[in-house]
Amino acid sequence: MMNDPYAALGVRRRINAAGALTRLGGAVMAPEVVEAMAAASRASVDIGELQDAASTRIAEATGAEAGLVTTGAAAALTLAAAASIARWDVARMAALPHGDFPRDILIPRTHRTGYAHALAASGARLVDIGHNDRGTGAGVRGLEAWEIEAALSPAVVAMAFSVNATSLADLPTAIAACRAAGIPLIVDAAAQLPPKENLKRFTALGADLVAFSGGKALGGPQASGILAGKRDLVASALLQQLDMDVAPETWSPPKLVDRANLRGLPHHGIGRGFKAGKEEIVGLLMALDRFVKADDTADNARLEARLKTIAAELDGHKVTLVPASITGRVPVLEIAVSEALAVSARLQRGDPPVHLSERHAARGVLTLDPQVLLPEHDAPLAAALRAVL
Repeated sequence: MMNDPYAALGVRRRINAAGALTRLGGAVMAPEVVEAMAAASRASVDIGELQDAASTRIAEATGAEAGLVTTGAAAALTLAAAASIARWDVARMAALPHGDFPRDILIPRTHRTGYAHALAASGARLVDIGHNDRGTGAGVRGLEAWEIEAALSPAVVAMAFSVNATSLADLPTAIAACRAAGIPLIVDAAAQLPPKENLKRFTALGADLVAFSGGKALGGPQASGILAGKRDLVASALLQQLDMDVAPETWSPPKLVDRANLRGLPHHGIGRGFKAGKEEIVGLLMALDRFVKADDTADNARLEARLKTIAAELDGHKVTLVPASITGRVPVLEIAVSEALAVSARLQRGDPPVHLSERHAARGVLTLDPQVLLPEHDAPLAAALRAVL
């Protein structure tokens, strides 16, 4: 089992050229991350104290006031919403996901994706705002300040914003409107790494809480993520995640938590099921340190060289190399095919199964994303592509 746990379980290993997708296990962790997690597993620590230490490291990397290791970006969004609703109110923490108190979170219509379910899981009532002119091609206008202002009411506790290359232009408008209204802006930046500059970008612009995935580009444990932002909001999220089956007389709160703000100790919060283990916390911090120190230019040059070799093996097929300067992440190969999903299905049925990104399948393109593609898989990947194409 130790030598090959997947073989022992009868689970096939796959060639992942689709990117760091959750359904394919996310990142392939570096040996030092694995070693750090193994070492962390062989001791007992106070999780609150460990999260305090993590907060310091995350704050340094993101420029935020504080940070929290979560069990993924979706968990970070749920905790961010819960923190915006409850703040320091332990009665609200105990009531969530129910309660007769303000818990509306504004969300632009163009940002209402399946991932918004993570916000609603906190007990938040999502209120759609704005128009979808740009998204449907019916017009050119994006989110405007008056659309946010018109939706404000005493029931509104926050606004959510899913950032990407298209929505980024609307972010300053959202930040300014939320700041004027005195409500926090929650930014979903789960897939906005790389580039590493994005670790600080959204906080620097004025976002109050930012969620990142830890198990994708960061190269951390699959079940890890980051919530970075304002200290009081991160502290509320932490309180709603921790094991709070403690005696009030002996409990030592994390440094993030000012006990004077609490009228009592909360019980287990809505984030209790999102507990981050000591192994995930240490592994995420090790991965974050590696990510910050990495040479993106050199790494992308190596990936591009590998992609050119694979492209040469596909001579005769329409293959386009898209550099990192265009994707904003890593270089990729775009492979033009007819019936893209049918080709993708054949690749996945192969031995070994091969996965390409289907993000652009509707326009007849399968994308070879090398973000977590192991070098030893380059040759069998090219062979599988030649056979199917």
